Amino acid sequence: MSSVPHPLGLVVVGFGGMGHEHVRKLDGVEEIAVAGTFDISQARQDLAVSLGLKAYTSFQVVLDDPKVAIVLLATPNDSHKDLAIAALHAGKHVICEKPVTLNSAELDAIVEASKKAERLFMVHQNRRWDEDYLTVKKLLAEGTLGKFYHLETRVLGSRGIPGDWRKLAKNGGGMMLDWGVHLLDRLVFLIPGKITQVFCKLNYPTGQEVDEGFHLFLTFEGGQTALVEVGTCHYQSLPLWLVLGTKGTALIKDWSLEGGIVGVGGNEGDAKPIVAGAGLTKTMAPRTEKGEVHLPLPVVTSDVRDFYRNFVATAEGRAEPLIRNEEVRRILCLMEAAFESHRTGQVVRFEG
Repeated sequence: MSSVPHPLGLVVVGFGGMGHEHVRKLDGVEEIAVAGTFDISQARQDLAVSLGLKAYTSFQVVLDDPKVAIVLLATPNDSHKDLAIAALHAGKHVICEKPVTLNSAELDAIVEASKKAERLFMVHQNRRWDEDYLTVKKLLAEGTLGKFYHLETRVLGSRGIPGDWRKLAKNGGGMMLDWGVHLLDRLVFLIPGKITQVFCKLNYPTGQEVDEGFHLFLTFEGGQTALVEVGTCHYQSLPLWLVLGTKGTALIKDWSLEGGIVGVGGNEGDAKPIVAGAGLTKTMAPRTEKGEVHLPLPVVTSDVRDFYRNFVATAEGRAEPLIRNEEVRRILCLMEAAFESHRTGQVVRFEG
C-alpha cells in the first residue's frame, strides 16, 4: 500500500511496448497510481484487463474521469499533438513519449495549450538516465582525458526497423526520430556551447520509405566535434561510445558498460618505427606498457523512476522539471537541420 496520502491517478494511452514498460516502472513509484489504460486495439485492451488493469473504453472517457490527473501518451508519433492538447484542455497533466512531435511548430502549439490550461507537459526523455551516458558525463566532468575534442555515440542493430508504424512516414517513423532524438538530447549536455554546423546522411539500405539509419556530424563553437550514428542493418558491432581527449581515450563497448580508459603514462622516449603493411610508420607506432595507463570507467548508477517522481513534484509546485520543453525544442530543430542537410547534401549552419 502506498505511503503517499494521495497519489495522482494516471492513465496510459497506447498500451504497446512502451505503454507496457511504463506500467511496469510505475509499479515502484508511490507518487502515482495507475488508474488504467486505453488503446484502440482490442487485443491490447484485453491484455490490460488480463493484467488487472482497467481498460477505458475511449479516450474521451479517460478525459472525463475526475480521478485521472495525468495522461501518459505512448501512441504513434503523429498522434501526440492532438491527444496532448485535448488532454491539457481537459485539465490533465501530460507525459508524452518521444519524439514529442514531428516538428518544432507542433510542439509550440502544445506548449501554448499547456500554459493556457496551467497544466504540466513533459516529454519522457528517459535515456538521460542511461548509465552509459551518465558515465561519459562524469568522465568528461572530471577531466580524466585531458582536453576533450571529439566523441562518437552510436546504436547499431541488424534486425531492421520493427514491423509496425515505425516503418511508416505518415506516423513519424524512421531512425532519426526514433533514436536520433535520444542520442542528440544527451549529446548537448556533454559538450558545452552552441552547435554551429550540421552535416547528415540518412541511409535506406533495404529500401524502406523512412530512414533506416544515419551518420550525423556536428561541430560546436568551441571546436569540439561529434559523430552520431544509428543503423539497423549492421552485422558487426562498433563501440557504443568513443571519447577522445589529449591525454586519453575512453571506450564503452555496449550497454553492459564493458570498456575502459587508456591514458598517457610515464615518459617512454621517442617512438620506434614499426612495419605496417608494405611500409614503416613511426607516427602510428603503438605506445609501450610504460607509456600508457589503463583505468576503469567511472560507472554511474541511476533510477529512471526519478523521472516520474520529478514530474509529480513539478506538477505540485515542489520542484523544477528535469526535462524542459525548450531543451526538447532545441533537439527538434537540430533534427530538422539534419533532414535539411540530407536533402541538400550540404553542411547546414545552426544557431542553437
